[in-house]
Amino acid sequence: MNIKLQRPIVFLDLETTGLNLTTDRVVEIAMIRVNTDGGKVVKRKLINPERNIPEESSAIHGITNDMVKDAPVFRHVANEVKQFMDGADLAGYNSNKFDWPMLAEEFLRAGLEFDINGKVLLDVQKIFHALEPRTLKAAYSFYCNKDLENAHSASADVMATWEVFEAQIARYPQLGDTLETVLKIVGEDDIVDFARRIVRENGKEYFNFGKHKGKAVADVLKAEPSYYDWMMKSEFPLHTKLKLTEILNRSLLNSKLK
Repeated sequence: MNIKLQRPIVFLDLETTGLNLTTDRVVEIAMIRVNTDGGKVVKRKLINPERNIPEESSAIHGITNDMVKDAPVFRHVANEVKQFMDGADLAGYNSNKFDWPMLAEEFLRAGLEFDINGKVLLDVQKIFHALEPRTLKAAYSFYCNKDLENAHSASADVMATWEVFEAQIARYPQLGDTLETVLKIVGEDDIVDFARRIVRENGKEYFNFGKHKGKAVADVLKAEPSYYDWMMKSEFPLHTKLKLTEILNRSLLNSKLK
């Protein structure tokens, strides 16, 4: 194994009904848990999204409504998926912008919080784009000298992502051989909410959209309390609403302590 892991790392790839975090659902989840000794455990499940899979989505990942009609719904496997990730750092390909945000929404709908505090979130795509901008299929060909068959199958994509990451560590000595040294090169996302409606700068949260873009969240909520109510009633991802509520509660507590 080319990387020295201080704790296990779980690579994730999802196939979904579409790309909208609030309205689309997972139809397939594939994960590889790589342990510190290099041992790997693979888990893959088809998921019944409890809604129609559009033909255009099926054309991409090959999963049809008939294939998932007898599969479990996400809330029935949520604890199993969560336990698979316990004590591990998290990784994937373009995962920080899509897979982990989508999974967080599914967890929250199932009544489980997806806590990323203290976890490394490694996006293998960021290494690739920083050093060899391409797609996963091209990355697999470039780094592994193999053709990626069954692209957009979650199982094939997640295994290819792990192989690409291992090959990147071997190819680029400047990346070092730990997650910490890798992140020094590619940077680490300071995520507030996965949808990035809220961003953090110098330890303070700011809105990243709309009429209050660039304004401190706590300041806006204090001056315009109705903005919180509007966001909670509007079609924002559940993870965004969760983090907005955390900021509001923290602000209220700080006000009482002053």
